[in-house]
Amino acid sequence: MELDTIDTKAAHAFDGYLVRKDLVRAFSKQYPVPTYVVEFLLGRYCASIDEKEIQEGLEIVERQLTSRTVKAGEEELFKARAREQGSIKMIDIISARLDAKTDSYLATLPSLRLKDVRIDAETVKQNERMLTGGFYAEIELSYDPSIAQESGGRPFGVQSLRAIQLSRHDVLEILAKGREHFSAQEWKHFLIRSIGLEPEKLSPRAQDMVLLRIVPFVERNYNMVELGPRGTGKSHLFQQVSPYAHLISGGKTTVATMFVNNATGQRGLVCLYDVVCFDEISGVSFDQKDGVNIMKGYMESGEFSRGKESIRADGSIVLVGNFDVDVEHQQRIGHLFGPLPPEMRNDTAFMDRIHSYLPGWDIPKMNRDLFTDRFGLVSDFISECLSQLRSQSRASSLQGRVLFGGSLSGRDVTGATKTISGLLKLLYPDPEIQVTDEDLEWAVRLALEIRRRVKEQQKRIGSAEFRNTHFSYTMGMDGVEKFVATPELQNENYIGADPLEPGQVWSISPGGMEEYPGLYRVETNVGPGSGVKILNRPTPQVFQESVRCAEQNLYANADSLVGDREPRSHEFTVQLRSFDAATSGRQVGVGVLIALCSALLKKSIKGGLVVVGGINLGGSVEPVYNAVSIAELAVEKGATTLLIPITARKQLYELSDDMATKIDIQFYSGAKDALLKSLVE
Repeated sequence: MELDTIDTKAAHAFDGYLVRKDLVRAFSKQYPVPTYVVEFLLGRYCASIDEKEIQEGLEIVERQLTSRTVKAGEEELFKARAREQGSIKMIDIISARLDAKTDSYLATLPSLRLKDVRIDAETVKQNERMLTGGFYAEIELSYDPSIAQESGGRPFGVQSLRAIQLSRHDVLEILAKGREHFSAQEWKHFLIRSIGLEPEKLSPRAQDMVLLRIVPFVERNYNMVELGPRGTGKSHLFQQVSPYAHLISGGKTTVATMFVNNATGQRGLVCLYDVVCFDEISGVSFDQKDGVNIMKGYMESGEFSRGKESIRADGSIVLVGNFDVDVEHQQRIGHLFGPLPPEMRNDTAFMDRIHSYLPGWDIPKMNRDLFTDRFGLVSDFISECLSQLRSQSRASSLQGRVLFGGSLSGRDVTGATKTISGLLKLLYPDPEIQVTDEDLEWAVRLALEIRRRVKEQQKRIGSAEFRNTHFSYTMGMDGVEKFVATPELQNENYIGADPLEPGQVWSISPGGMEEYPGLYRVETNVGPGSGVKILNRPTPQVFQESVRCAEQNLYANADSLVGDREPRSHEFTVQLRSFDAATSGRQVGVGVLIALCSALLKKSIKGGLVVVGGINLGGSVEPVYNAVSIAELAVEKGATTLLIPITARKQLYELSDDMATKIDIQFYSGAKDALLKSLVE
């Protein structure tokens, strides 16, 4: 393999801490151990770019993995070897429990199906994580035949163990010194290679998302949600790459395991691991009703109370899960927190504690091409560096350089700041290095986007306190205010500045009857025939009524609306497209009437315009009672002009100054007035 620029720089900067990632995959598929276990051994024997040294190291690694890992069906063989030889060395995940009857600890070795292995209390005390799920270790397992002769004897015992993780205090110094040899872009690519992916095969957007996945490892008490399609490697990082992360698969979890066991005082996962990840979050639940409330309190303050004691921890919480539909459809049928368990999905207080919502749909499905064959940092080295970076902060980099807009609440600022700090720690492991404006703005934009995504879902649920989601920032005191949107809002449901084709109108339904305001596009075609045909099946009753009223008003007032054209001699086909959770099409009659007239006149509607209002059979415009919410929704959807009944004028005095400057509000008194103000001149 020919070394590229990044390989060459890495070989010079991190000699002894590199491993070829294709070798890792080759071994990890053959042996029943996680990636970081394989890399631990490869880093010990193959941390070189010299092909001869690599081959010699590979032979040693293969021998150790062959002789020390237990494949299916070899359990009794290993036990027999322990009996014959007195002891064996093996690699396995080890966990422990307290046996109250004998007042002693017993270890479990799942690969040998042993649940009663003797282990001394001092070893357990030094490695508390084996009491909460366990960890991989190099274990020397002994066999005592004299104990085997006793009734209920436990002949197997842990003679010694070595946790599979690096323990050096100077790793950050090595990382910071090595970073000096790379440009910012090269360093991003090198980090992505270090977790096993090839950046050249990923879009710049996907690269950013992969880096965001690492932020919980470097930032204390960081709460992140990632939802998206299946097969994008959401749990890979937490299960395979770092021993400082713990993965909880879907199912019931206990408060005692997660936080603290009141009976024993044993600390839970958030105290013992840097990151606790809930996989398949839709199926996760707590054994106690107050489990989610305890977790909410912990996510807010990093503390939890059980009994009289208040306990502090700094483990980050990550929730990952899958969409059963694409993101556009998910937004149409509900909101982006929909896959969460019922006790979480509609709780705005829970959502508000989420620092970032990572769009998993922007990361491609994992296939062979996306994995790298090049050099990257050994997993135990990089995971140790990430763990030590948690004690630092880069929030000071923002002071005097970044000013957040007025739409951000205190929690928004906290969430964005933590994300920015995490990204800058990844990019600049040396805190003394000055962060460039370009890199700082990159981190700020990403942080605001993934926090705004949380706020958008809170707003969708209907909470008025979260209505202002127009996140912005200013670089420097004299900079220009820049707004940050979430890309999924700027797709086809985003009102553009270009005029629509004749017969198409943007309209907002005021909602009502337990339905929130929603954006619609009325699309109308005209041809020979007569009458109005609705294409929506099934047709919502209230939309059918809106169309009927619009049709009758067109016939009754044809002279003033469309001049000498005869609407009764044309057939209109009407389709209502919804872009929010609202689907009924309530009170969009004025929009339908304008669409019918536009199609008949063959004149386009002005770009950026959204129409609001219902009309009855007599031609009177129906009043709107939530004009402020409608105006805010119009701004959110990208409208530049809001056309609304004159009766709503007084309500709009309550619209904030900030919002009032973002949209041109025009009033109409009747259907003809609305039509004239809608058409392109």
